[in-house]
Amino acid sequence: MTSTETQTRTHTGSCFCGAVEVEVTGSPEAMGYCHCRSCRSWSGGPVNAFTLWKPDAVRVTAGAEHLATFQKTPLSQRQYCAKCGGHLMTSHPPLGLVDVFSATLPTLPFAPAVHVNYAETVLPMRDGLPKLKDFPAEFGGSGETMAE
Repeated sequence: MTSTETQTRTHTGSCFCGAVEVEVTGSPEAMGYCHCRSCRSWSGGPVNAFTLWKPDAVRVTAGAEHLATFQKTPLSQRQYCAKCGGHLMTSHPPLGLVDVFSATLPTLPFAPAVHVNYAETVLPMRDGLPKLKDFPAEFGGSGETMAE
């Protein structure tokens, strides 16, 4: 696949019931795993697989009237379907990025490159990827790595 094809590639996904459809275009800015307590609680799992996109690469193509938002902190606006409760994505306004959950995009090959907030992990993962204690320095974290 050429870089132009990668940049114009479109992936679609939906909530659990299919009422809300989301489309992303191009390539994500980053993919990885978040181990923070908030992401674990929201995702209902021991770790959250994320794909980060520029806001203009993400579009709700159907069911926008069913899209609801919950904001616990200024960093995250968590979006879900009000009909089925299915989680779709999280906007991070201070970072200028949108996390479209990897499970929401079944045709996107998930290629994680990093673990963030690994200091909070409840599921140690030995996969050879960098394990950041919190966030990268460019996102206001320490940028410190941890051993697997």
